[in-house]
Amino acid sequence: MPFTLDDLDARIALRAAASPDESYTAKLISRGVEKCAQKLGEEATEAVIAAVMDKPGELAKEAGDVLYHLLVLLRATGVPLSDVMDVLESRQSQSGLAEKASRKPS
Repeated sequence: MPFTLDDLDARIALRAAASPDESYTAKLISRGVEKCAQKLGEEATEAVIAAVMDKPGELAKEAGDVLYHLLVLLRATGVPLSDVMDVLESRQSQSGLAEKASRKPS
């Protein structure tokens, strides 16, 4: 059975409950939302660079880091992965262009 985002989320939940002295995930979350967000931004930037530099292997590694740090940030802010998946599922009923056009300007 393939490894899924739900599997990763479950692993992050376990590691978040550990001591920050024993778990990078717990340590990161203990440093606060700002640090979690910073790490996500760093990894996203590294993924963009790998893509632009046409390095598929590096992009795959950085994409993994982005997904991990996104799930850590979601946990740190109390947003369940299921909420994100619900949003994505709700967007399947229309084209991406139509969905984007329906958003109210902020």
